[in-house]
Amino acid sequence: MPPRWLRRVVLAPVLLGAILVVLATMPVWLLAAALAAPFGSGRLRALRVTWMLAVYLLLEVVALVVLFGLWVGSGFGWKLRGPRFQRIHYVLTGRFLRVLYAQARWALGVKVAVVGTHPDVAAPGRPELVFCRHAGPGDSFLLIHALVNWFDREPRIVLKHTLQWDPVIDVMLNRLPNLFLTAGGGDPSQVAALATGLDDNDVLVLFPEGGNFTPTRRERAIQRLRELGLHALAERAGRMRHVLAPRPGGTLAALDAAPEAGVIWVAHTGLDKLLTVGDLWRHLPLDLTITMRWWSVDASQVPVGHEQRVDWLYEWWGRIDAWIDRHGPSS
Repeated sequence: MPPRWLRRVVLAPVLLGAILVVLATMPVWLLAAALAAPFGSGRLRALRVTWMLAVYLLLEVVALVVLFGLWVGSGFGWKLRGPRFQRIHYVLTGRFLRVLYAQARWALGVKVAVVGTHPDVAAPGRPELVFCRHAGPGDSFLLIHALVNWFDREPRIVLKHTLQWDPVIDVMLNRLPNLFLTAGGGDPSQVAALATGLDDNDVLVLFPEGGNFTPTRRERAIQRLRELGLHALAERAGRMRHVLAPRPGGTLAALDAAPEAGVIWVAHTGLDKLLTVGDLWRHLPLDLTITMRWWSVDASQVPVGHEQRVDWLYEWWGRIDAWIDRHGPSS
């Protein structure tokens, strides 16, 4: 990943220019997709994808212009870390995701239903640690959309560093308290630092699996546990069919750094079959409801001790796997 100054000074303007060129020719692409529709499957796949691309690129341009204006208005970055500008950036994030979700509902037929105890009910006025499974395209966007727009929370997110190739993600999320980790998961102390000082409407969002579920990654994660000599954990991971073996490092660091925070476990199903771009294309329009199941645990119920917490993490991951087995799409 190039350094931040190179991404901002060189790559971002180049990408912005490319986006503007694509947007300028987008009417032609939309017309071509519409004209080709009668000769396809009748499901308007090309038109749906082209429309979503146009919406996303337009949002990118608008967001970058607004972000530049905020940088100037903050005294050329002087007050960006202040409470007022931090709140403005959370509002901007929420609006970006709200528009994207509305268009995904309309063009792709994607809906989200939340069941279980969500943050508003579980702990109003209390910080939370949110640990979620990771599977399918866009699940992290949908989770953050729910937290920001439905539950009025301000998330601190642990993300992959490669997402910074997207100019808006790079600029907007680096201005907020988030953490971009390199391959291998990084240092748990970085997660601990991010989880320190959560206030009453903050949530820390972490995906303990460290990546999207695929059958190959599942086998690789189990093999990694065996190579580390963790045979009991490898056996437990082998009994889980729908999730990757969780990596305890970040989860335990967050629990240690925020002992006053409640814990919310999140499972979801609906995107499980969409493992590749080809899968996504074949299923368009998706016409699916992504069900998110939330479980809330009070801070007083979190076990004490490293081994007990690792066992607790695997116990919850087994519960998430069992829920997916009951509610996921049939094989």
